[in-house]
Amino acid sequence: MKALVFDGSLHLEEINLPQPRQDEALIRVKLAGICNTDLEITKGYMDFSGVLGHEFVGVVDLCSDETLIGKRVVGEINVACGSCEYCMNGMKKHCSDLSVIGINNRDGCFAEFVVLPIDNLHLIPETVPDEEATFVEPLAAAYHVFESVWVKPSSRVLIIGDGKLGLLISMAASSLGIEHTMVGRHPERFAMLDSNVNTISSEGQPDLKSCYDIVIEATGNEQGMALALSAVKP
Repeated sequence: MKALVFDGSLHLEEINLPQPRQDEALIRVKLAGICNTDLEITKGYMDFSGVLGHEFVGVVDLCSDETLIGKRVVGEINVACGSCEYCMNGMKKHCSDLSVIGINNRDGCFAEFVVLPIDNLHLIPETVPDEEATFVEPLAAAYHVFESVWVKPSSRVLIIGDGKLGLLISMAASSLGIEHTMVGRHPERFAMLDSNVNTISSEGQPDLKSCYDIVIEATGNEQGMALALSAVKP
């Protein structure tokens, strides 16, 4: 099959079709999304070598569960080993030997086919087009932010960054009824947000010192982190 492989340089090549184990599925990739993480990997992040990509939608081509064959799916990207102490005690999210498709020790989805455990797959309703289904993984990451922190009704929340992840975090916050402010350098993107979101352009170097109870930094750069540390209350 054709695959986009990174091994210090990025190139398209023919590689062997992966063979799924009994508890895995072979998925024919329909669409895949490019994430900033993918770009950083090509600069040396995670010291990864293999097939890139972790955001995708595809169709199950081969699987021990025949009811899944032909079904359109997306997949959770973290793959637990199943045999460490944490996995054996039902805490697979804390697996000590975790692999991540396209990021850590497991080939990703920038290929014609990808293999994932059956338990990692989620069916996609027919009403959701492929183009939207590719956003399930980053949208899940956005919602996970609000599973990780308790937001009180009185909390002042700031999101820094109007890239893909920042926009999705804002949309997730709005869907959960969380009032918040977004700082970004692309004001034209603010039109995609809920009308109740307060927006601030970062071009004017806003003074936000110690104004917010919760600050979510979604730029990944030094300037964003500096602003986050300044904006959060002591």
